[in-house]
Amino acid sequence: MRGLQGKRIVIAGGAAGIGASTAERLTKEGASVVIGDRNLDAAQTTAKRLNETGGTALAVEFDLADESSIQALIHTAVTELGGIDGLFNVGADLSPQNLGRDTNLLDMDLAVWRRTFEVNLFGYALTCRAAIPHLLAQGGGAIVNTSSGSAWIGEPERPAYGASKAAINALTRHIASAWGKQGIRCNTVAPGVTMTETAQQQAGEELKAMVLGMVRSPRLGLPADPAAAATFLLSDDATWVNGQAWSIDGGMTIRD
Repeated sequence: MRGLQGKRIVIAGGAAGIGASTAERLTKEGASVVIGDRNLDAAQTTAKRLNETGGTALAVEFDLADESSIQALIHTAVTELGGIDGLFNVGADLSPQNLGRDTNLLDMDLAVWRRTFEVNLFGYALTCRAAIPHLLAQGGGAIVNTSSGSAWIGEPERPAYGASKAAINALTRHIASAWGKQGIRCNTVAPGVTMTETAQQQAGEELKAMVLGMVRSPRLGLPADPAAAATFLLSDDATWVNGQAWSIDGGMTIRD
């Protein structure tokens, strides 16, 4: 892809899954990455693997629910790399104790809603707020946020999760509208069911078959699929793409 050689990208939630796959793709395209994650050991393992294969990667412990941690992540990236050219927000609280208790509106647990928005939305807003001044100072840059098909399809469960993802799409459009003229592009990737390492372990053959029957493609999604889209949107090949939300889900959702 054009214009990734030498770029400096922060990945907020890059220890495993889609984040790690994106870090790998970015380093193969010549970018340097800072991998932020709550799981520092996993982030360091990913960074070590990328460095050993010729990439440039740095692991930083951070928490999307902690504003000081977010500021420290961006500060570390700027200090260690000399600046930043892009940000990929991919973290979310998918834990059973949170997402697993996101049932329906009548049974809503306000603690689940608060936690979901604190991580999935407020965390993204804070990382963007921390990164934008640095991008503006150098004449622009790219931000990619991670949404979900849940923002559109109207699931009978997980209302907090779906609402937070719809809000991420709105946040993306706001950033594109507010700072697009100053060279900042902000877009969203919305992965469908993706067979990450954890999904491969947890999903049985029956569930995989059900998901495969719902998509309009001949296979299940892999982390490399949204990683490729995010990498493109962070590259100079996407300089005419701004304020968009792309479904990366094998055609599960078809919308205008």
